[in-house]
Amino acid sequence: MAAKVADDVANLKLNENSSGAAKGASNGKPPAENGEVEDDESEDDDELAGAGANGEATGDKKKKKKRKPKKKKKAGTAKVQTSPPRVLMTQLYPSGNFPEGEICEYTGSQSYRTTSEEKRHLDRINDDFLKEYRQGAEIHRQVRQWAQKNIKPGQTLTEIAEGIEDSVRHLTGHMGLEEGDNIKGGVGFPTGLSRNHCAAHYTPNAGNKMVLEQGDVMKVDFGVHVNGRIVDSAWTMAFDPVYDPLLAAVKDATNTGIREAGIDVRMSDIGAAIQETMESYEVELGGTTYPVKAIRNLNGHNIGQWQIHGGKSVPIVKGGDQSKMEEGETFAIETFGSTGKGYVRDDALSG
Repeated sequence: MAAKVADDVANLKLNENSSGAAKGASNGKPPAENGEVEDDESEDDDELAGAGANGEATGDKKKKKKRKPKKKKKAGTAKVQTSPPRVLMTQLYPSGNFPEGEICEYTGSQSYRTTSEEKRHLDRINDDFLKEYRQGAEIHRQVRQWAQKNIKPGQTLTEIAEGIEDSVRHLTGHMGLEEGDNIKGGVGFPTGLSRNHCAAHYTPNAGNKMVLEQGDVMKVDFGVHVNGRIVDSAWTMAFDPVYDPLLAAVKDATNTGIREAGIDVRMSDIGAAIQETMESYEVELGGTTYPVKAIRNLNGHNIGQWQIHGGKSVPIVKGGDQSKMEEGETFAIETFGSTGKGYVRDDALSG
């Protein structure tokens, strides 16, 4: 019996040695159908520890790199805006803290409004009101930047207006397809695209075939509202650098009006500052120099909730309204410069 067991153990060892030799020759893998050795190991594995001159393995140990677990991409929110803008603004700012934008501090006798702890506390109480405005302002900024890069001569005014308004609807998340949805947010007012001698408030209707030309000066005016808080902002586009001084005059005048505006400031004082800045510029067209004039019968205005014109006007020339801006009011400072007479009249344009 003992002899039988010894024979069986010897046979077992012999079989193990034969199997080990086969593994050393084939790297421990069965031959593939084409006679080559299959390799199902990771590409990160090193080659065999040693090999003979004839290509046979001299060892059966492999040094393996430690695999680093693949980092799974978190299914987070988008961090950048698309072109055209389509990413909901609340996805870009999930915390609800929207950019503040540029803040003009009070100076002189009104500086206490900035330094007073009581005033700062009152501002924090009204933070929800400001968040809605800041959300609308950031939507306007992103759509505006896209429009400034993509509006080109050859486009129809209808195409331009639809591109702007579709972007506003997507970023607010209110497409206006359901009853009452456009009351919650979306387009603040019809987009104005006013060319050349048309100073403001021209909106292309359905079927309009008017095309933007290379030599045009176009005023782009669109609004965004969030819960009735309307952001009203506009800019002028020109593709011929000869009009650059005209654009600079209006931009400088607008910034002047914003700096001068504030609680207890008289409307007439704002208008005087705007006019002085605007009319310090001139434009040379076709060899003739034209002074830039402020258009005296176009004004800025205050804005109420769901109300684009609240009843007060901000002139852009001196004299006139002696009323003051009051605490809690919201204003749009709008300036209009012209190389003409500085006065506009209503005109029904066709198209």
